[in-house]
Amino acid sequence: MLFRIIKRTDLTGTQAVMFRTAAVFLALLTSSVFIIILGNNPFEVYASMLEGSFGSVYGIKETIIKTIPLVITSLGIAVAFKMKFWNIGAEGQIFMGAFAASYFALNHADIPRPALLVIMAAAGFLVGGLWALIPAIFKAQFGTNETLFTLMMNYIALKWVTYLQYGPWKDPGANGFPKIANFHDNAILPKVFGVHIGWIIAIVLIVIMYVFIHHTKRGFEISVIGESENTARYAGMNVKKIIITSILISGGICGLTGMIQASAVNNTLAVEVTGGVGYMAIITTWLAQLSAPVILLVSFLFAVLVQGGAYIQTAFQIPQSVASIIQGMILFFVLGSEFFIQYKLILNKSILKKEAKGGI
Repeated sequence: MLFRIIKRTDLTGTQAVMFRTAAVFLALLTSSVFIIILGNNPFEVYASMLEGSFGSVYGIKETIIKTIPLVITSLGIAVAFKMKFWNIGAEGQIFMGAFAASYFALNHADIPRPALLVIMAAAGFLVGGLWALIPAIFKAQFGTNETLFTLMMNYIALKWVTYLQYGPWKDPGANGFPKIANFHDNAILPKVFGVHIGWIIAIVLIVIMYVFIHHTKRGFEISVIGESENTARYAGMNVKKIIITSILISGGICGLTGMIQASAVNNTLAVEVTGGVGYMAIITTWLAQLSAPVILLVSFLFAVLVQGGAYIQTAFQIPQSVASIIQGMILFFVLGSEFFIQYKLILNKSILKKEAKGGI
């Protein structure tokens, strides 16, 4: 090999930020070529993306609404990732949390609003946690691959909600359209400053999760297990119990996202309730390096990207696929920059010397 890959040990935080910033600029530059080929001015397109996110009260609200589920789901995933448990099942946990919350919303709408919302949140948290607990138990007891296990469970949750929407929960008054009835007002989260109260829940969770990970015994145990399970066992920790309870929390937070989306955004249960948040949150969690405060920033930037991409489809009559390509280009470069942040390429001088001798 002409180059060797070695782990970086000397990169500062400022340098890491510079790498990521450079990646964003390279992504925008590459996307500009693509936009020019389509016959559009890249500066106008990028300006419109910002306008779509910040140019109106509606755009700002939509950006915040898209940030909320990303933040909460990322916090849930971060708990599992901190322990090196690769929870790829947030999408399914969101579905199941939404399902549990919807059961009470559809069948117990006569309960006073504050009590009903608390019950819905508790149900979403519990069922989302239990859904995540299944692969956690198999991982703890039999050493199964949690990546594949949690991923496959996403499809089970999706098909379950699809079955409910097209079957037993289908609204008879929907004129044959496969739709679940809208929630009663008692089951819809209130708004604060024009945006549903989920933004307050997200901020509170950021504070709670930061304190939990950095200033509690369980948070310390999670970090130790993430570094080395053998070290944790040597220190007398009950590794299986910690894994199971921590994944219950991880899935529960993702399930809470499902409750919020079903109640405040969709106002019902539907197969579109996740909006792909469970998968996108994996990226935001990783880019934020599992840090709760940074998760807020990264999730907000991703929301700007999504909202801006939706806006330029209308402003420039650009197909949705083109907007997705621009978003994917930015993600590709940003994710690629992480390789150069973690590793560096070293020229293999010994090979060059051998080639030089052979040439002589």
